[in-house]
Amino acid sequence: MNWFMAGALAAGAGVMLGAFGAHALKARLSAEMLTIFETGVRYHMYHALALLVVGWSATRGASSAVGTAGWAFLAGIVLFSGSLYVLALSGVRAWGAVTPFGGLAFIVGWIALAWVALRGNVVV
Repeated sequence: MNWFMAGALAAGAGVMLGAFGAHALKARLSAEMLTIFETGVRYHMYHALALLVVGWSATRGASSAVGTAGWAFLAGIVLFSGSLYVLALSGVRAWGAVTPFGGLAFIVGWIALAWVALRGNVVV
């Protein structure tokens, strides 16, 4: 997987979704639902940047744990941010049950990235 490209595409999508929320949804969603959508965008962008770090690490001799981090961050974006987007747009609160699985994926990604650093598997 080209993690740097995945991060760049995820960041671009995050910018588009942020603009969509700020312009198209501002008048259509309640303040609560807009806040939920914005939380999804914020975590989406944080982890798009994390994917760029994964991509950089992969080019610096990092272990296979860097791939684990990348897949976990990608899964987290889809599950965490995606569930918040759907919840905000649909109003179906059941989607909130998916969000913690995305949060767990984010945590796994950060632990995997810390493992890469702890093992000294990134040549700076």
